[in-house]
Amino acid sequence: MASSAARLVVREHHSAPDIVGTAVLGCCAVWALVCAAGRTARPEGVLLAVLAVAAGYACGRIAGSLLPVAAATAAALAGLGLACTVPDGVSGHGGAHAAQFTLAVGAACGAAWAARSAALRLALRLLAVVITAMALVAGSVVGCVAGALVLLCSLAVARTRHRLPGLAGLALVAAVAVGGCWAMAEDALPGALSAPLRDRLGEHRVRLWHDAVQIAEHGPLRGAGPDRFGELSPTAQQSPAATDDTPYSAPLQQAAGQGLPGLALLGTAFGWLLYALWRSPRRTPAVLTAAAALTALAVESAFGNALSFPEVTAGAGLLAGLATARLPEMDPGSGPGPSPDPFAGEPPPLGPVRAAH
Repeated sequence: MASSAARLVVREHHSAPDIVGTAVLGCCAVWALVCAAGRTARPEGVLLAVLAVAAGYACGRIAGSLLPVAAATAAALAGLGLACTVPDGVSGHGGAHAAQFTLAVGAACGAAWAARSAALRLALRLLAVVITAMALVAGSVVGCVAGALVLLCSLAVARTRHRLPGLAGLALVAAVAVGGCWAMAEDALPGALSAPLRDRLGEHRVRLWHDAVQIAEHGPLRGAGPDRFGELSPTAQQSPAATDDTPYSAPLQQAAGQGLPGLALLGTAFGWLLYALWRSPRRTPAVLTAAAALTALAVESAFGNALSFPEVTAGAGLLAGLATARLPEMDPGSGPGPSPDPFAGEPPPLGPVRAAH
């Protein structure tokens, strides 16, 4: 009786993020269609990104439940292979390049936390080090720095039991990055901060951001429509580069194309991923490692065009799925011997479980 009640609560606890995720991704798709209605807009890119996240998340949940170490290792190697096939110098692909290295390091570190033997765990962390070094060799300084930060975070949270403070801190990092991007576009940053950012980002990108903010101000509710930035931005029209059809910032692109509700939905989608990780039955260090990689991706997407590539959005969903998959031995009462804590360091739920005991 107690075992059945505990199993029911764990399943309900684990299914709540799936329900929330379905609602959030559904709202993202519907709002893109609403913003495109009656205009020469092209919502296909947004719909493809939503589909990529959903498919990656589902594949990660399935593969992570069956072969947690092998699936995460394969994801890391696949991310490394994709990153190495496109040189960083190719125009418009720098954001995807760095993002793929970042996600590959996160998958390798996640595989290390899923491994049971110390030797295999060490080998997988060495794989993460190799991926980080490969990012530097390939010319992706951003990918190298982000990968190193994810690896250091994975090692630093080895003894952490409570995940909520860490997830809240990572959410704050992402919010500061988006706020800094918007302030830069509005010329609201102090000169001591603005000048180094302009030198690093380039004056051309800052002007694209400024155009995105102006477009968003003219249509705060529905924006100008998905994928119309290139034809409405004076800076993009004057640029000979064919890749300047986006402002090189996912939040600003959402605000320009889908208004403030679109921007809010993008933030809600990131919040859903953190919520799913908070409710994940996996160990807290593995959860915080995946959250660190996704936060690094969020920062990269705030200052670049990483989310414009479906392989990146699919990889983000895959990493989140791997980190939230439930292992068979985590089912309470599934066999003899002690069962791992399904809430991985979080306080056990009140109600039926406690009453059953």
